[in-house]
Amino acid sequence: MIPNIDSPKYQGQRKFMVSKLKSLGINNKNVLNALNSVPRHLFMDPGLISHSYKNMAYPIDSGQTISQPYTVAFQTELINCKEGDEVLEIGTGSGYQAAILSYLGFDVFTIERNITLFKKSSLIFKNLSIKIKKNLLGDGYLGIADSAPFDAIIVTAAAKEIPKNLMNQLKVGGRMVIPIGEDEQIMYRFTRIEKSTFKKEEFGQFKFVPMVKGK
Repeated sequence: MIPNIDSPKYQGQRKFMVSKLKSLGINNKNVLNALNSVPRHLFMDPGLISHSYKNMAYPIDSGQTISQPYTVAFQTELINCKEGDEVLEIGTGSGYQAAILSYLGFDVFTIERNITLFKKSSLIFKNLSIKIKKNLLGDGYLGIADSAPFDAIIVTAAAKEIPKNLMNQLKVGGRMVIPIGEDEQIMYRFTRIEKSTFKKEEFGQFKFVPMVKGK
């Protein structure tokens, strides 16, 4: 749980943000409650805190972004997980998406390739007592093989092609949500039906920073 270091001002702004998300089609009550509870302003660049509860993406360190709340909610809905499920996040970034997943009671594994972002998010997780099962600095394309298989994988950067290593780290019945493309991406959900059989679904266009190999 996140300590009570909030203020009525931010609580009111989050409530308005959640009402906006509802109007955009987010209807999972648990996801909406998580977005209403996790203080996004604590994950923002200090100079942008006043914009924390606008439905927009904003820059963080190292040329990366914190995703807009709608995108965070949308991807979290799509993985369709329940409390206790093991979820791998590719691209920790600010740590906000991981905090949402943790608030929902998932066992969160998260990997970040950029050492500056890794150090910052690690400190936030510690300071806010956010429970993360495994927090790694590494190559997201490789996933975390020694912790696989996962109930779900959520990728928060745009891949040019389907990462086969990640597909192979899903449980049968597991789901991976990932944006694929270059200038603009299509959001896909892959569900592992059998060992070598996957169901593919499309969920519209999005805009993400590129998913880069290595660390």
